[in-house]
Amino acid sequence: MRRTPANRVFAVVYLCVILALLYHHFIALLHSTSIISLLILLADAVLAFMWVTALAFRMCPTERQVFIEHLEHYAKESEYPALDVFICTADPYKEPPIDVVNTALSVMAYDYPIEKLSVYVSDDGGSQLTLFAFMEAASFATHWLPYCKINKMVERCPEAYFASNPSPETDQIKSMYERMRDRVENVVKRGSISHDYIPDQREIEAFSRWTDEFTPQNHPPVIQVLLERGKDKDITGHDMPNLVYISREKRMDSPHHFKAGALNVLLRVSATMTNAPVILTLDSDMYSNDPQTPLRVLCYLLDPSMDPKLGYVQFPQIFHGINKSDIYGGELRHVYQVQLSGMDGLAGPQLIGSGGFFRRKIFFGGPSETPEMNQDRLTSKSIRSKEVLAMAHHVAGCNFENQTKWGTKMGFRYGSLVEDLYTSYQLQCEGWKSINCKPKMPAFLGNSPLNLHGLLNQTTRWSVGLLEIVFCKHNPIIYGVQSINLLSGLGFAYYAFWPFWSVPLTTYAFLPQLALLNSTSIFPKVSDPWFFVYVFLFLGAYGQDYLEFILSGGTTLRWWNNQRMWMMRGLSSFPFGWIEYFLKSMGISTFGFNVTSKVVQEEQSKRYKEGIFEFGIASPLFLPLTTAAIINLASFLKGIALVFKQGGLEDLLLQMLLAGFGIVNCWPIYEAMVLRTDEGKLPVKITLISIVLAWALC
Repeated sequence: MRRTPANRVFAVVYLCVILALLYHHFIALLHSTSIISLLILLADAVLAFMWVTALAFRMCPTERQVFIEHLEHYAKESEYPALDVFICTADPYKEPPIDVVNTALSVMAYDYPIEKLSVYVSDDGGSQLTLFAFMEAASFATHWLPYCKINKMVERCPEAYFASNPSPETDQIKSMYERMRDRVENVVKRGSISHDYIPDQREIEAFSRWTDEFTPQNHPPVIQVLLERGKDKDITGHDMPNLVYISREKRMDSPHHFKAGALNVLLRVSATMTNAPVILTLDSDMYSNDPQTPLRVLCYLLDPSMDPKLGYVQFPQIFHGINKSDIYGGELRHVYQVQLSGMDGLAGPQLIGSGGFFRRKIFFGGPSETPEMNQDRLTSKSIRSKEVLAMAHHVAGCNFENQTKWGTKMGFRYGSLVEDLYTSYQLQCEGWKSINCKPKMPAFLGNSPLNLHGLLNQTTRWSVGLLEIVFCKHNPIIYGVQSINLLSGLGFAYYAFWPFWSVPLTTYAFLPQLALLNSTSIFPKVSDPWFFVYVFLFLGAYGQDYLEFILSGGTTLRWWNNQRMWMMRGLSSFPFGWIEYFLKSMGISTFGFNVTSKVVQEEQSKRYKEGIFEFGIASPLFLPLTTAAIINLASFLKGIALVFKQGGLEDLLLQMLLAGFGIVNCWPIYEAMVLRTDEGKLPVKITLISIVLAWALC
């Protein structure tokens, strides 16, 4: 990318100024070893470290382009590799089954040879409601897939298509979809399935496995083949792709390793049935927005000039339904649009949880080993045959992985709640490469949390997983730098050390303000040359951050909200992530793993569209934010009083600017504390506790 030389020049200049500031801190410590000096040095040292790790994204940013029309020169359709699609869901009440169905239908309608396409749905909640939804989806798909092909549609997610195409021509197929959707939603609402909804005897037998002893955390494996290629036809007489429902075995006394464990079961079950050499993993709500996405991937996988160590192709996550100003910074533009391109110029981008196309073989060793999966080859037989289903149930058992390398050297890796980052990091350490594919039309569209608590809770969960990577034997700074390369190791370290942002952000949110309340100056005077060092470092970092955001297609308002949310995460999610990590390390975790809810109430949705923050519940995650808001306001008012009393700002200008900056960023909090009367306002309980905490700190 053209900005690379400018990035490198600025990095040299900025690094010199950082070193000068740290030198200044050390000299100051020699003359005064106060706790304030130590905390400021610690905060600036962490900021410097995080800035150095972020250099990885700026030294060699790369963008690529593919030309699908050239693909025919390399392979005919009959020569395309088979594709297995994995879709993961875990809770029918937080991840509505109709959303998962829409995701599945969108990929079943890919512009890809039907005889080479299989879709596997992992239901980690073990819910008969999800199975019922996919039985309905299998029936509707026999109408939907030919409708997509005949009309040559681009948008093949039913919900999205009907929302953007309200023409009378769609009435018949739309009414079929709405009947299916109503049946699914009614069943979920009731929480049970009546027999009049299941006319087929074979389907009734499938639900007989849900006995009184069957619970989400304690049940046998359930594998149901809903559609089989070659056996099931659409309404035009053409074959349907394979569609398989899987709920792995779970027992209370056996670890299940969350999403990584579910994906590994999908790897094994699919190997017994179809064993496709290419795999796509998707989150439950991340539907296909471009039916030619697999062809874009083949442009890389089938290109003879491509590195044979290429292991996976990652697409950025793009979200629909985000409001105009993106008040929660939910699009994570820096991660998905800027930093993926930065990693692409090195050994390749990290996995981001969804939208990754893999060579199956990468889950069974490094590129120099080229191993084959140690499984019986049954893929020539019917996937409904007793032999295949028996093997599939066997590999979906919770004891299958005992005394094996699954989770350590094979499959998705265990040891962190952020299995995507940890697995891709381990794969690159083994020698595999990756590519970031960023087409103009988003390949996938998904949902982002539309309330503040959901977003902060999600980031807290990520923080626990990231700290698990930091404190494991494969720390990116040590192991990653040696095993991959310096910049890639720093890139992975940048993400792993995210929770460490809480140190400088918490320090600068409270310490200068508390000093100002005590009429104490802790920064250089305006006449001191070191004053301009602080100004340069602040404006330089923010200026570069702003330019990257705007050049990636963002707006100024979205950038402002993005930086505000980053500070909110640093004050709330990251410190709570530390607490949760230490509790978990001592075996006394109190929070546990929670699936991010994709369900949004109507009033919440309305406030979100209007750009109004959603607080609503009395969550501890809000306490640091409200306490900081109160202290910043109090210190700014105290500063104004000191100006009138002393007649000058020279000693306290930086602290006043910092408090003022905090006040501007905290406006949604003040609004929720005082001005609002709707249900999304900040609970009085949180406000009162924050006032007490602020008073105690003062």
